[in-house]
Amino acid sequence: MSEPLKIASWNINSVRARLDIVERFLVEEAPHILCLQETKVMDDIFPGDLFRRLGYTWQILHGQRMHHGVAIMSKVPVREDDRFDWQANGEARHVGVCLENGVRIENVYVPAGGDIPDADLNPKFGQKLAFLQRMIDWSTALDSKPTILTGDFNIAPLECDVWSHKQLLNVVSHTPVECEILGRLQASNNWVDLGRQFYPAPQRLYTWWSYRAQNWAESDRGRRLDHMWVTPDIAGKAVSHRVAEPARGWTKPSDHVPLITEFAF
Repeated sequence: MSEPLKIASWNINSVRARLDIVERFLVEEAPHILCLQETKVMDDIFPGDLFRRLGYTWQILHGQRMHHGVAIMSKVPVREDDRFDWQANGEARHVGVCLENGVRIENVYVPAGGDIPDADLNPKFGQKLAFLQRMIDWSTALDSKPTILTGDFNIAPLECDVWSHKQLLNVVSHTPVECEILGRLQASNNWVDLGRQFYPAPQRLYTWWSYRAQNWAESDRGRRLDHMWVTPDIAGKAVSHRVAEPARGWTKPSDHVPLITEFAF
């Protein structure tokens, strides 16, 4: 491929409810590959016709009724591969494919973890930590496979990844225990965080704004919950990375916005 390979990742928060903005994004940005999280639809009723009309011939789906769900839509050939059960209960939170050049793409939707950052009081928080530990076990065993790991990690790891470190220290998604385990995941295979490779800390770099905000742009109480990591052997192939922040202001938006990375493979 002579042009860079453009890969996007987006927690769409129900793909069928947001087809209009999905189509707008695909027309305006034309990524070769789109990784979706929280599709909230079974595979047999996934709206694949829209994607096919726009050239996304390869559609790798892992859906679930009303909850969770991930998908990879591609204009370039991919081989269907893995659906890891890192949640250990059958939830549709991962799908992985392999490109023709041997690079793997792993698309993940990490559990949010509920509201109370205590595994004893809140089983959902414990499930989130166990999910990440299973990811660490997988990552440690990856060996030398060139891999892109992307999706909604539901953790904003750095102080500058949230609008107020002090006020969010005890809020799920930015607690010390979550940041520590995500740090161990990153260290387990020396993952390169492309967001911070292109926008070094402490630059502002949010990907999520709550629906509760009356004016999300004015209050700007954002968090960086969505990430694109790569193994060190392909970090140098990433030629651009950005957050499509204007999408948060589109009609009927997701609370997340897309990440877009171009790779010169």
